[in-house]
Amino acid sequence: MQDQIHRLPKVELHSHLEGTIRPALAKEIATRNNITLDPNLFQVNGSYAWSDFPSFLKAYDSVSSCLKSGKDYQDITYEYLKDCAKENVVYAETFISPDHAAECGISYDDMISGIASGIDDAERDFGIIGRIIVTCVRHLGPTQGLNVVHTMVDNPHPYVVGFGMGGDENAYTLEEFADVYKIAKKAGYKCTVHAGEICGPESVWDAIKYLPISRIGHGVNCIKDKKLMGELQQRNIHLEICPGSNLSLSIFPDWNSHPLPSIMRKSISISLNSDDPPFFNTTVGQEYHDSAKHFNLGIEDLKQISEMAMKASFIDSKIKSRLIDKIQNFQS
Repeated sequence: MQDQIHRLPKVELHSHLEGTIRPALAKEIATRNNITLDPNLFQVNGSYAWSDFPSFLKAYDSVSSCLKSGKDYQDITYEYLKDCAKENVVYAETFISPDHAAECGISYDDMISGIASGIDDAERDFGIIGRIIVTCVRHLGPTQGLNVVHTMVDNPHPYVVGFGMGGDENAYTLEEFADVYKIAKKAGYKCTVHAGEICGPESVWDAIKYLPISRIGHGVNCIKDKKLMGELQQRNIHLEICPGSNLSLSIFPDWNSHPLPSIMRKSISISLNSDDPPFFNTTVGQEYHDSAKHFNLGIEDLKQISEMAMKASFIDSKIKSRLIDKIQNFQS
């Protein structure tokens, strides 16, 4: 079955671009930009060093600080999509943070043009299709969220297909971001939001009550509320699930306690995603292999997950239809 999983066309809907930078690439870009990375950022074996959610966020920000130009964004996009293509990922959406870029002195236009070049190069070289979801940062507040969404809407790019929000789930309320999301929706962008990862089911309820979303990042704590699970299924709200990330961050203690099988049994649309792959020692392909092993999923289950993910993607209907056909025509 290992070979079948490898050959299966896969889809990723939930990764943070700055969080896809492998340690070797971070060091290479830092050297190019004359930046000295904190040696404590790395373990003896070369992987990123962190121990809990706050230290993970600190490590994430430290890695992001090596970026100084659109060329850097081009390189990290290309390398991420190259890694995905090796595992037969046919389509990947990645979250980008204009706030992170601005902190590094990179303009929105330079960031977008660099990422777009990386997407073009990867499609030319590997056949993978990539697209962008612009995100604001929750703990920076709704006023900064308005700045981000206005920048996105005022500077449209064909590869920007959606709007979302990450950051600290405990900061502010989702109702306070309603106006931010209304601007994105009015401009024709589909929306997602991180909820139900660190916080409980009430955060998912708030997401579907106040925001015009069709997807939720993580959402795994919906398992604590049967009524909520029924609501997600009825509204066809898709959950971007990242099991490896959940276990690394101790959202759940082990594979046996992860709710993905229970969520699937409720006929809720889901995808399998890597989130921040080098930080969590995972990849999209690894998530498919681990889910098969620990959740006892067969190749047809995984094929269904790929198809659900593609249907929930934010890309235009023509490409979406073509890639859905590719997944459906896969012969195990």
